[in-house]
Amino acid sequence: MKSKEEIIEEMQQVVAQMKLDDIADNPDSEIETFGCDCCGQEKMLAGSIEYNGYRLCNDCVLLAETGFALNRINNIEELINAMEDKRLEGLCNIIKEEENRTNN
Repeated sequence: MKSKEEIIEEMQQVVAQMKLDDIADNPDSEIETFGCDCCGQEKMLAGSIEYNGYRLCNDCVLLAETGFALNRINNIEELINAMEDKRLEGLCNIIKEEENRTNN
């Protein structure tokens, strides 16, 4: 049986490779962005995955896949709910950035 550290390291490698593969398949995916349904931040499309109608950025995919592998979460909604505070913070930052752009 793999240790927790081995599982985490393996997931980091898999998720990083997904991002590289997406960029190789579609170079624009490194430039294109979207609002992550999990963390609420504007992130690059490369390495993102859709789970049950939620699009997660590469960083959140890592959290999700590691959570699944370690049996810490059973479905993506559990991660979405756990990340609510982070998502609200991300949305507030997007609003502040937009206000700054408008005011300058």
